[in-house]
Amino acid sequence: MQPIAPATLLDALLWRYATQKFDPAKKIPAETWAALESALVLTPSSIGLQPWKFFVVTDPAVKIQLGSAAWNQRQPVDCSHFVVFTVRRDLGADHVERHVQRMIEVRGVTADSLGKFRQMAVGNLDQARAKGELDTWQAHQIYIALGNFMTAAAVLGVDTCPMEGISAAKFDEILGLAGTGYATQVACAAGYRVATDPAAERKKVRFKAEDVIGRI
Repeated sequence: MQPIAPATLLDALLWRYATQKFDPAKKIPAETWAALESALVLTPSSIGLQPWKFFVVTDPAVKIQLGSAAWNQRQPVDCSHFVVFTVRRDLGADHVERHVQRMIEVRGVTADSLGKFRQMAVGNLDQARAKGELDTWQAHQIYIALGNFMTAAAVLGVDTCPMEGISAAKFDEILGLAGTGYATQVACAAGYRVATDPAAERKKVRFKAEDVIGRI
């Protein structure tokens, strides 16, 4: 792999912002979008369990419904691709087994060699469930995917807007998630800003590095 220059990464991060107005006529090219979907798939997760499913919405009618369920914000409607990040609830041994089978398929290892891993993973989930922390733990994972997606998009010159100002229950209904085990956690609009978006020119307000980075 040929790493990008540090300045290239910083330029991308300085360029990105939570886009308020997307150009509905400008769509993300297929090759670029394929790379962004791969970024979602490649997101790391605790124990590698990937407790999520990402719904990519491009259907105009569905985007309008989601916009209504997002307090009539325009980003879901006007963006090129709208991603709904859903998390698997009440994760259990069945999901661990699914992951184990994928490990066998990809790495060519035996089921017996993964016995200790299977036991550890199920044990961790059971402990979190007993403490009432399981769904919260898994929901936290989804934000790793969101951050990974937004950074990848910025590097590729694609605008994004993360959105928690949504009715998760209505999103679940619109996407038909009842009975699937998945539930909406957060969403992100992706596309290209309009030239007149006033938010694009606002300077980023961040605390100084010395205020948020400790060195030991």
